[in-house]
Amino acid sequence: MSDAPGRQTLSGLLPAAFSAGSFLGALVYGSRNWPGSTTRQLIFSSTAFLVGWLPLLAIRSPYAATAAVALPGPFLTVVVACAYVTTDALTPTGRTSEAYAWLICSIGVGQAAGTALAGRLADHALALAALPAAGATFALTVLLLTRPDQGTVRRNRHRCGHA
Repeated sequence: MSDAPGRQTLSGLLPAAFSAGSFLGALVYGSRNWPGSTTRQLIFSSTAFLVGWLPLLAIRSPYAATAAVALPGPFLTVVVACAYVTTDALTPTGRTSEAYAWLICSIGVGQAAGTALAGRLADHALALAALPAAGATFALTVLLLTRPDQGTVRRNRHRCGHA
């Protein structure tokens, strides 16, 4: 969308809208206690993150797309926060640093793969619009298949949103 004449500012505006949504989501999420276990919050927020990307599949207007990318933003912060707390809760004592390293590595690999795919799909608008939802679907599928709520929680020092 930003390649069209007069729309170059979208290359910065779209990520800024997503980031603004993420910032607002962090403020709201961190301001109160939320019901349910951290794992359930992680699954819910991951599902909401995925659903938030779906409107981009139907939007062709750059201005509507700017508003639409703000929808999944609030859930990104929740996903990351809950992923850290869930990792902490499910990690055996003495292995926390290694578990966090794997979590960070997983996030980095996902970002790198998404960026590489985005470059390859740059000329295919619909496929490019579907990429964030596809990445979120993959991550949610992995989360659901691993069923972290079925594991024995050895440490539960934190509730998501309360470190």
